[in-house]
Amino acid sequence: MASYVPSARAERQAMLETLGLSSMADLYRAVPPEARVETLNLPDGKSEMEVVEDLTEMAGKNRIFHSVFRGAGAYRHYIPAVVKAITAKEQFVTSYTPYQAEISQGILQSIFEYQTQICELTGMDVANASVYDGATAAAEAVFMCQDRRRTGVLAASTANPQVLEVMRTYCESRGVPFTLLPAKGYALDQDALAGLLTGSTACVFVQSPNYYGVLEDIQPVADAVHAAGAKLIVSANPISLGLLKTPGEYGADIAVGEGQPLGLSLNFGGPYLGFMACKQPMMRKLPGRIVGQTTDNRGNRCFVLTLQAREQHIRREKASSNICSNEALCAMTASVYLAAMGPEGLRRAAESSASHAHYLAQRLSELPGFALKTDRPFFHEFLTECPIDPELFCRKLEEKGILPGLPVEGGILWCCTELNRKPQIEELITAIQEVLHDAAAV
Repeated sequence: MASYVPSARAERQAMLETLGLSSMADLYRAVPPEARVETLNLPDGKSEMEVVEDLTEMAGKNRIFHSVFRGAGAYRHYIPAVVKAITAKEQFVTSYTPYQAEISQGILQSIFEYQTQICELTGMDVANASVYDGATAAAEAVFMCQDRRRTGVLAASTANPQVLEVMRTYCESRGVPFTLLPAKGYALDQDALAGLLTGSTACVFVQSPNYYGVLEDIQPVADAVHAAGAKLIVSANPISLGLLKTPGEYGADIAVGEGQPLGLSLNFGGPYLGFMACKQPMMRKLPGRIVGQTTDNRGNRCFVLTLQAREQHIRREKASSNICSNEALCAMTASVYLAAMGPEGLRRAAESSASHAHYLAQRLSELPGFALKTDRPFFHEFLTECPIDPELFCRKLEEKGILPGLPVEGGILWCCTELNRKPQIEELITAIQEVLHDAAAV
């Protein structure tokens, strides 16, 4: 015998009777008439199959590029299958930061493992449980460095402009002096830095590899900043740290960055992950949460919420940060990715990205009008000239199913990862030659 399933109308009537009401209008009688919407004009509901069909049709409007040579802050890397297989488990997807933290040992352990990996990756002493994204991490780091005498912020103009805008917004809202340091040859002008460092400078922010792909000369920056009594914040691409010196090795006080390359898909722009790590003297200024390892009363390994800035919750007007949560699932994704790759796998991904980028730069230099805009060393992004209008150039390649670099500074900012292998690069070169030929024929 088929089981009885009540209709929506019957369920609604049963609800009203339980509440002692006679109609749906009675349910909303406390809402003023002028605030009510009497008729929503909603379409009829659809079955699951119909919804899937409609969403599939909508998704078909997205343009999927078979070949991508663009980075500029978000990067397309290979993600091992084990990463999504683990992080898609129901108990991870639905978990949230607990308010009685020690009861949820699994969440605390996952955060502890993530923090440990970020410390190893950056060469720092302590990391927090993550923040919203790389731009937020950079802006939050600024306020870690301030005291009564030192408030000024100097930021390299060669950093990602979107990150700089977020930092500027944070500083303007608090009346903090924010100064952009000029560039020379698409890298930080260190002479200008020396001239702008004063006794009121709280910190200097520099990104390496910078927005143009250039590897900044961090050591003299660190020496100059510390000699002036200020703090140094270094933003780094986490994949590059599998190959290059860490911020900790340069003597940075705080390391920040966007964690998206660590196993997170591009996802149309998010959600992403901001990582923050620092040297031990600055540990108590880290926003958000820090999970630590200890033993219980039976001697078993366990995890605790070691530090969290309570003023974020109860002394809002005096808080140095309003970060009260973290990107737990994204942080776990980064942690699983790093565990799956291991030090050797991360190094190989970094080497492949750099190798492919340098090969592409060589092949582009063989074409007329694509000379490199600077001869400074780079990791996996670089800036070239463009012999025709960059926007038109990119549109023509997009029509061929290739997403080229980003139009920047009148040229093109190219990017390669381990996914941009030689056949793709050669296909790109052929497509560029066709675009240039067609442009010349007009």
